[in-house]
Amino acid sequence: MGADPIDALLGPEEQAFRAEVRAFIRDTLPAQARRNADLGRHATKDEVLQWQRALYAKGWAAPTWPKEYGGTGWDPVRLYLFTLECGLGSAPKVPAFGTKMIGPVLYTFGSKAQKDFYLPRIQRAEDWWCQGFSEPGAGSDLAALQTRADRVGDRWIVNGQKIWTTKAQHANRMFALVRTGGGTRRQEGISMLLIDMDSPGIELRPIIGIDGSHSLNEVFLTDVSVPVENLVGEAGRGWDYARFLLANERSDITGVGRSRRQLARLRGLAADADAGLLAQIAEADIALTALELTELRYLAAQARGEGIGAGASILKLRGTEIQQELTRLLREALGADALRHGAAPGEGAEGVLEEYLYNRASTIYGGSSEIQRGLIARAALAEGA
Repeated sequence: MGADPIDALLGPEEQAFRAEVRAFIRDTLPAQARRNADLGRHATKDEVLQWQRALYAKGWAAPTWPKEYGGTGWDPVRLYLFTLECGLGSAPKVPAFGTKMIGPVLYTFGSKAQKDFYLPRIQRAEDWWCQGFSEPGAGSDLAALQTRADRVGDRWIVNGQKIWTTKAQHANRMFALVRTGGGTRRQEGISMLLIDMDSPGIELRPIIGIDGSHSLNEVFLTDVSVPVENLVGEAGRGWDYARFLLANERSDITGVGRSRRQLARLRGLAADADAGLLAQIAEADIALTALELTELRYLAAQARGEGIGAGASILKLRGTEIQQELTRLLREALGADALRHGAAPGEGAEGVLEEYLYNRASTIYGGSSEIQRGLIARAALAEGA
């Protein structure tokens, strides 16, 4: 695959750690799971669970968590190298909903009972979480959500609809934003609840994507009863918890390792391409290297306890733009062959069209690019004020 620009920044211990991660992936990951991830296919539930349990056995299931909650205690460089090697090694992407999203919310804001019950289950892959945020008319404008939860005795009664709910067909738990009160601002009166997906009153309807896959769903909640102890933190502070959670989600979408692997595949397919295409590939490589260095700076600042601010938005924005550019260039390198949906195994076009189509959504999910640019601009203006 060639030398990675980051190698020049690594000392002997970091090089050894990178080799350890690479060897673990090579020796542990089943060949079919690796092939599916390499071709950009959605990992099956069994592939994800098998991989997550292998990580747990190694002590690597929640690398970003504090050690007191079962995390690794790795420094920013090791965190980065682990994620990078998972992408380069075509490991199935463990859904961020548990380890990267609700897990940090719970160990930061949750009750002791919630930490004791949910955190070990997340690491052991005993729960599959989904995210109940977006609604019809409240996607990028999340503060417009209408799903309500009314307190009745020792229960919350939830009514509403969620949409674009990724992998909800596999999930046994959902973390959801709901309205529990009012306020002068739309962000007020929003709370976060933990909902069991087998609760009476929950209905799922699949949404089939343009790539032909079923990864998205509509979720309807009708008089769903939720114990009061499933409220995260304080009632009415759900917007604060959501902002904290979304910053973790956005930084997880960067995908440098996967993009590096895509770049290597692209170079193999475009070895005899014209100068114009080769120049575009070189530009994508430069942009990816800049993103790598930016992500390392972001991780280092986070480790120092500095506010993550617009850093996560920058990583999400540029990471997804580069992902889309690389799938576009793969399609360009293949020409008409790239248009064959379901190309046969072993063909150069295998998986290219499907991944290109699915990646059209990458600049929307996790907060659209327009929203990210607004967040970045406001942060820049605030610093200059």
